[in-house]
Amino acid sequence: MTPRHILPIAALLAALVLPCSAAEKLIALTFDDGPRPYVLYGLKPPGSPPGLLEVLDRGGVKATFFVMGWRLTPKTWGETRHETNIGITCLEAARDVLRRGHEIQNHTYSHADLRVAERKKGMAWVLADVERGAQVVQALTGSKPQYLRPPDWDLTDDARRQLENRGFRILTISSQNPPAQRDVNSLDYLCAGKGTGCPKPSLAQSVLKGIEQREKHGLTTHVLVFHELTTTTAQLPELIAALKGKGYRFMTISEYMKLVR
Repeated sequence: MTPRHILPIAALLAALVLPCSAAEKLIALTFDDGPRPYVLYGLKPPGSPPGLLEVLDRGGVKATFFVMGWRLTPKTWGETRHETNIGITCLEAARDVLRRGHEIQNHTYSHADLRVAERKKGMAWVLADVERGAQVVQALTGSKPQYLRPPDWDLTDDARRQLENRGFRILTISSQNPPAQRDVNSLDYLCAGKGTGCPKPSLAQSVLKGIEQREKHGLTTHVLVFHELTTTTAQLPELIAALKGKGYRFMTISEYMKLVR
């Protein structure tokens, strides 16, 4: 085949492949620290805002929930000092999350800072805590969770290597992961409680601005990290509508990683 025949074929392949890849605008919407039934379903008095699951259903969005393993133990409904018991256990809520087509992944069993835990308790404790979290998720879903988000993204390089050798894919905000596979921190936890540090003018607008900055660098695929908080739930309808208006598709983390790999 002569060179003059090669160029048209290359151009044809580019036309078939590149526009599709360049046009993909993907969001993996993720939530940490649950299940929290009072957030997932709302507090239920007449006129109360909808819960997180209803907001996602209304938006036609599938998300991924990174859960604390201890919450998936029988009869557990949350932290007695900070959460409201609405008569639904965390385990019941987690089963409903799956029924609605969302995904559940690992956020460790204890939610301890793994870097601090490694220093105080040793590597064996860190590995056991992650595996224990994976085991309770597997008991719920039927398969071992592939993805791990360490609490506060805090993990030593040695622990990361050992966990990766055990089959876990670590989600992080650091440059250890390529940009498309790197977590985007919404800072929504600053809006909880008195919310004095909450991004201005609003959480939704702050996240949209951050996405616009990533787009300027050619990034149109994003892993957005939120927490199961009522303040976050209140901002989601605006954010989901705006991102859909920009042409983004929402999917679980497993679906997302297959496309951006």
